[in-house]
Amino acid sequence: MEPGFSLLRDMLKARGKAGLTQAQVAERMGTKTTAVKRLETTLISGQYSPSTPTIKKYLAALNCRLQLKVLQS
Repeated sequence: MEPGFSLLRDMLKARGKAGLTQAQVAERMGTKTTAVKRLETTLISGQYSPSTPTIKKYLAALNCRLQLKVLQS
């Protein structure tokens, strides 16, 4: 679950830093506010597994980008 928590935390932090509401993000993404709310709230529960393009679209609405790293344990 940690990667999901980390991703969600970073996404919410980016939205807060951008000073945007869920409605504003949704408008920039060309979707409904409920879709953004679902993305943010259910990612943490694991009930919803958004696609990489959806996450990238969300982040683009915040003028951010997705960077993936592979870390060796």
